[in-house]
Amino acid sequence: MSPNPTRAREPILNLPAVITLCLLALIGIHAARLLLSEESDFMLIIDWSVIPARWSVAFGSLQVEDVMRALREGVPEDTITPLMALAQYVLEGQEGRPWTALSYAFLHGSWAHVLINSVWLAAFGTPIVRRCGAGRFFVLSAAAAVAGAIVYAAMNPLQVLPMIGASGAVSGLMAAASWFMFAPASWHWEGRLTQPHERPRETLAHMVRNRQVLIFLGIWFAANYVFAFVQPLGLTDASIAWEAHLGGFFAGLLLFPLVDPLPARAKRISA
Repeated sequence: MSPNPTRAREPILNLPAVITLCLLALIGIHAARLLLSEESDFMLIIDWSVIPARWSVAFGSLQVEDVMRALREGVPEDTITPLMALAQYVLEGQEGRPWTALSYAFLHGSWAHVLINSVWLAAFGTPIVRRCGAGRFFVLSAAAAVAGAIVYAAMNPLQVLPMIGASGAVSGLMAAASWFMFAPASWHWEGRLTQPHERPRETLAHMVRNRQVLIFLGIWFAANYVFAFVQPLGLTDASIAWEAHLGGFFAGLLLFPLVDPLPARAKRISA
């Protein structure tokens, strides 16, 4: 036997298979769109993105005239702006397209957009999959994406520009992971310290007293504010749908205890 046995090589990226498939899907869809003509890509975005005004007319109390009236404010008569033309096209037929509450999450505005979301998906989706399994991961991601779309549409009912991106779903995974990622380490029955995804879920009382959780949430909210309203150094090539981020975040925060297969951290019992 060799005195220095060869150690097995650890993979650089040890991602669960389902996360790898999700990343390939997001990146592959964006790459495939580069093969489309501008007209075909435009039609794809319009058909599969969230457009709040479309939902407001189809499922709400707004009429097409209400949307057009808002777009005409401050515009000279007999002038049709690009937004007005887009609204006329999008609202024609008054179709709601409810499936866009999920499909928008598979589309992105640029390579930077899809790559940033992919990095965060890998970082926070991985512990969720390892803890809950693929099925519950998909349920949580879908719920966060839908919640993000609904909150964005509710807060921007007259918006005719499309909203796309997986940020709502990713925000939900980040919130879900915050329940256990910063929990105190404990000893596993195998005689080792537990990995973050193996730790008992924090209670709300523990979370609000956990400095790491508060710092993490503070940085997250601050980053959303900066990129949504300040947009420093031109780092973003489009406006940030912070409403979708909030909707997805709170959906993940509220729903995770319902899908978590592990029990919450035990409360201390005082004598």
